[in-house]
Amino acid sequence: MPLNASPAFIFDLDGTLVDTAPDLLGALNAILVREGRRPVNHADLRHLVGHGSRTMLVEAFAMTGGPVAEARLPGLIDEYIAHYRENIAVGSEPFPRVVETLTGLSGAARMGVLTNKPQELTDPLLATLDLAKYFAAIHGAGRYSYNKPDARVFHHVVEEMGGAGAGAVMIGDSATDVATARAAGVPVIVMSYGYTPEPALLLGGDALTDDFAEIPTLARRLLRL
Repeated sequence: MPLNASPAFIFDLDGTLVDTAPDLLGALNAILVREGRRPVNHADLRHLVGHGSRTMLVEAFAMTGGPVAEARLPGLIDEYIAHYRENIAVGSEPFPRVVETLTGLSGAARMGVLTNKPQELTDPLLATLDLAKYFAAIHGAGRYSYNKPDARVFHHVVEEMGGAGAGAVMIGDSATDVATARAAGVPVIVMSYGYTPEPALLLGGDALTDDFAEIPTLARRLLRL
């Protein structure tokens, strides 16, 4: 099968390909401690990973002594992002069997990343973890004025990869990923180990798994290949 006729696998990043929670929480705690607050733990804010730095900061301050003044938020967000960028892959690592599965898919499928993580953070994270080489297209927030779940960003990724070919499938861990797939009219595989606050079983995906290595089989079944 020619490569441009092969299936297109579109992956979310945080909570799907990479466990980024350790470094996101590390950056958050650096800000909290400097502000005289207690650090938060993984369980406190894991469900907020993927919802943006503003949401994480607001929630973290609220649970460690009271709300942060609105006027201070822009500066705190800048400091948080700067700290995270400088420590982007200290504790982050691909989830189990991600590297092996991506390696196995190379040459047999086209792969892309579609995330609401800012592009300026997405690119160095994937490069540092040596994952960028697997993807024909990498789209983070900021490339367009709209993000997931807008179907247009999904179609942009597919177009950059050369078209849908034998079909396209979304792989993610959140309600946003499911909504993106529904808007784009493609099937979606939900990873149950992700960061969603809702039970993954209730997100409405077309398939659910906790094993990344099952993705090729599930995708081909959904695409009827």
